[in-house]
Amino acid sequence: MTLEPIHPARYEDGRSPTLAGFAERFSMSDLGGLPLLWQRFAPHIGHVPGQHGHDSYGVCYNPDQQGGFDYLAGVEVSATESLPEGFSKLRLAPQHYAVFEHRGSLQGLKATFDGIFQWLPQSGEQQADAALFERYPAGFDPADPNAVMEIWIPLVRS
Repeated sequence: MTLEPIHPARYEDGRSPTLAGFAERFSMSDLGGLPLLWQRFAPHIGHVPGQHGHDSYGVCYNPDQQGGFDYLAGVEVSATESLPEGFSKLRLAPQHYAVFEHRGSLQGLKATFDGIFQWLPQSGEQQADAALFERYPAGFDPADPNAVMEIWIPLVRS
């Protein structure tokens, strides 16, 4: 199967939100724990102290040369002082992003990421050394074949 590059829906300059949720270390060779992390976090969505907005976020950060990275399943918060025990917090630095849409269930998410990383070297853009994230709108259903979510890839400003 030949991969087709996926082009960004738009470019945006991001803010510097503070996110809070559950974080774990993963490897590109074993992503099986990601759905379990979301299952643990999902009951907290809408109930996190200081939650701002209704979207949720999956953030990949602190990558290493062996394919490992930290991943936070969380929501935006206005303050972190009242977070329950076991919560992690992460403040994103403002970045310039290419924003891609993934349509359909999360079963096809890997193919979307593969298409994005097929597009990147051909685009003339360069990925910045910063967190990339998935933005899930309120009410997102991971099994819905009509669901839409976004993938924000940080880019080096040219």
